[in-house]
Amino acid sequence: MDDQHTSRQWWKRTVGSRASGIFSRRTQFLPVDEAVRRRRLKLPRPPLELSLALLLCAVAFGAAATRHRRHLDARFSASVVRSQATPFEIQKIRRDLSGSELDEASLEKELETRLAALDAQESSEFYLVLDTKAGKMTFRYGDRIVREAPLTVGASRPISSASGEKIHAPQLSGAFTVRQKLEKPAWKPPAFVWQAAGLSVPKPLPEIPGSLGRYVVVLTDDAVLHSPPPSGSPLKGARPGSFMVPEADLASIWKRLSNETRVYVF
Repeated sequence: MDDQHTSRQWWKRTVGSRASGIFSRRTQFLPVDEAVRRRRLKLPRPPLELSLALLLCAVAFGAAATRHRRHLDARFSASVVRSQATPFEIQKIRRDLSGSELDEASLEKELETRLAALDAQESSEFYLVLDTKAGKMTFRYGDRIVREAPLTVGASRPISSASGEKIHAPQLSGAFTVRQKLEKPAWKPPAFVWQAAGLSVPKPLPEIPGSLGRYVVVLTDDAVLHSPPPSGSPLKGARPGSFMVPEADLASIWKRLSNETRVYVF
């Protein structure tokens, strides 16, 4: 027994004392002083009232976020429903304008006109749309098409510059209001109208009743929307710088037109 006890003590003296520091720290417990343990800092535990308040705030913020999300979803759904009637129009505007060879000012004006016509779809009023690119006139009430007709665009109206050079006026475009409604008004065809018809130019130029057609809608001083001229008129087709639609189509909407009717030309 004494020999065994002595051998165990010898192992402790040799291995225990000769072990490396790492081995020693990993293979034996390090005593911790009780005073040091007491001096260790501990985080204070929050009171119960504060914990409940934080929990209630988290619940309130979560409820508000959910409500806001539902509100955004409702607005998005409403905008999608509202726009279901107009995506084709928006795409058509983009397609037409992308192929237009216009300067910046003209392009901006045409875009404003098209968007104004699009906004008019939400109104409860009658209005006219003259689409010169598609060659179509539409008479609308809000977003509904009441009447549709082929549109003939007159040639550019020739004008004289300050130097006396003959140039062509740009095609009318923009948003207008009907100035007048005239039935068989008298009109004095200018010299170039007689020349275009292959007729000799009378002097002085006569004023011919009904030479513009039965129905005439005045848009500006130089532009009108009219029905086809009679056979005896020197004007053949649409008046230069103006627009022409079949007489039956213009007659069908005649009573609905007034001095407050908006006309969008693009």
